[in-house]
Amino acid sequence: MTIGLTGGIASGKSTVAGMLADLGCVIVDGDLIAREVVARGTPGLAEVVAAFGPGILTREGELNRPALGAIVFADEASRHRLESLIHPRIAARAAELVSNAPEGALVIEDMPLLVEGGMQARFDEVIVVDVPEELQVQRMCEDRGMTQADALARMAAQASRAERLAAATVVIANTGTLEELRARVEQVYADLVGRAAQT
Repeated sequence: MTIGLTGGIASGKSTVAGMLADLGCVIVDGDLIAREVVARGTPGLAEVVAAFGPGILTREGELNRPALGAIVFADEASRHRLESLIHPRIAARAAELVSNAPEGALVIEDMPLLVEGGMQARFDEVIVVDVPEELQVQRMCEDRGMTQADALARMAAQASRAERLAAATVVIANTGTLEELRARVEQVYADLVGRAAQT
């Protein structure tokens, strides 16, 4: 059974992924892979520099994420260009990690841009961590020090809440306490284990 996990920025998706890992799931982390494929010295980083110029590098030769973010979140064509360079590399690395998972493990691909990439058809189950948009903005401003304009720009670059919910087979609402979230994650895990046993 193939399982994808996604959610908008500041939805708590990483917290949910951590809880699922604690329950024994193998998490294939799209954020980590995205960093790995553009690490210093990689062909992926060389491609990104060729596309956007050396101004997106730090003095140490690593990707300057804020500098690149300022370009791609301000211009849709630039964002699509970046995605066309790194998404195939991310997909290939994720497939490799999934194939190397232990037999019988519940493997969950944690993919921030699952819906944006139109990848929901790849999965038997799509878990969406859902919060209202005003809560996303509040968390980004309070927890990440963003301005409201920056927060809204990041959200505008992602799928809408409605688009994510339309792709979901399982929804985990993250508007309550951490204990409530953990209880819901445990319930979802038990359901997934039961479904996996039937496949």
